Formats: sequence, structure tokens, C-alpha cells
Amino acid sequence: MRYARLVVAFVSVVALAGCRSGAAPAWTYAAAPPATPRPPASASPSGSAAPSGSAAASGSPATDVGATVTIVATDATKFDTPAIETAKDKPFTLVFDNKDATAPHNVVVMKPDGSQIQMGGDTTPFTGPAERRYTMPGLPAGSYPFHCQVHPVAMTGTLTVK
Repeated sequence: MRYARLVVAFVSVVALAGCRSGAAPAWTYAAAPPATPRPPASASPSGSAAPSGSAAASGSPATDVGATVTIVATDATKFDTPAIETAKDKPFTLVFDNKDATAPHNVVVMKPDGSQIQMGGDTTPFTGPAERRYTMPGLPAGSYPFHCQVHPVAMTGTLTVK
């Protein structure tokens, strides 16, 4: 019992000394690399995306794949951009701009058969304001539903590929 008290006292002293030393920690935090590597900055963008309805599309940085299409959410009742479009067979970047600080959201894009499209990036729900970028593969022409997995009935939309 006395040995256990000595160990606890020693650990407490060492921990307090470390906290009061004023020295920088011997470790640093580095975020994990993205699940899908981005092409080099010298890669040329391909294709274009055009907004449909209230969907926003913007030019993409040199490190993105193709065009950029943006989905915005400001609350848990709906996507602010429920209709978006892009060019067929051309990879593109999908940006999910979650402006809702009250609840977590995400976006997943589905194939016409109901299976989920593999999106390059973290699709776990997150609370805003924040945004995530996804590297999307070139898709054949058609309609692709998307939704928030936390609010799948209220937050839905359609990606049209032409």
C-alpha cells in the first residue's frame, strides 16, 4: 500500500513539473492525409460544372479535380442547393458547405440503383460552420440523388449529370 502511494505521488510530481516547465511539448499534432490523394498542382482541370437552380459552382484551385460543385446547408430542414449539375464522364470536386451550427450534417451521393458512390473524402457527419471537399469520379449521364444521412427524409437533392 505504501509503495502504491509513492508511485502516485511520483507520477503527480512529474506531471505537475511537466505542466509548469513552460517548455514546448516534444510532440506535435498533424492531421491525417486525405483518403484520396489529390493530383499534383500541375494537373490541368478538366470539364466544367454549371449550376442548376440555386446550386453554386465556382472555379477550382489547381489542386482540385475538374470543376467544383457546391452543396450548401444552413439548417436541418433542407439543403439550400437541392439541384446541382455537372458534365458527364468528367471527375469533379464536390464541396459540402455546412453552415448549420445546431446539428451535424453530411452529404452522400447515390447511384440510380441505390448504392452509395465512393466519394474521395470523409463523409461522416459534422457540425458547421465548416466545409468538406470530395473528389468525385466521372459519372455517366443521369440523375443521382444525394442526402444527409442524419436527416435523410428532409435533406435531399439531385445531382444531374449531362
